[in-house]
Amino acid sequence: MSTIMRTLRNLRKIGFKEYAHQMQYIGDTKAGTYIASDKYGNKYYENLEQELPLRTRWVDYKQKEYDPAQIEPGWHAWMSYMVDKPPTEDAVLKTGQRKWEIPEHRPNLTMTRAAYKPYSTVKPKLHAWVPEAKPRS
Repeated sequence: MSTIMRTLRNLRKIGFKEYAHQMQYIGDTKAGTYIASDKYGNKYYENLEQELPLRTRWVDYKQKEYDPAQIEPGWHAWMSYMVDKPPTEDAVLKTGQRKWEIPEHRPNLTMTRAAYKPYSTVKPKLHAWVPEAKPRS
């Protein structure tokens, strides 16, 4: 949570519309430099001067029902401070797609209809009781 002075300073920098957007989706006010956006439309920002340590990078998701798995691996490395340069500037990440990489980033599908559901090939050891009612005479 922000202090009042930091919130007012960020409100002055970003304006009322962006302030309302950030409070709705991030829950905090942040003002920083736009770094780039990925192919999914997520916007990445950084502020090295006035933010707390390890809270200097953030993402504004394109989809409002967001999931952190919507971040590509290169951007995840930058957001997690594994690399100093964003994927748009890093020479290693600009090499393109390698043969062993999957062609498209797959999001985490847990708790969705597309989630993996294993099935058993073993005969069940326990059987549910099925009541059998005899017809009345």
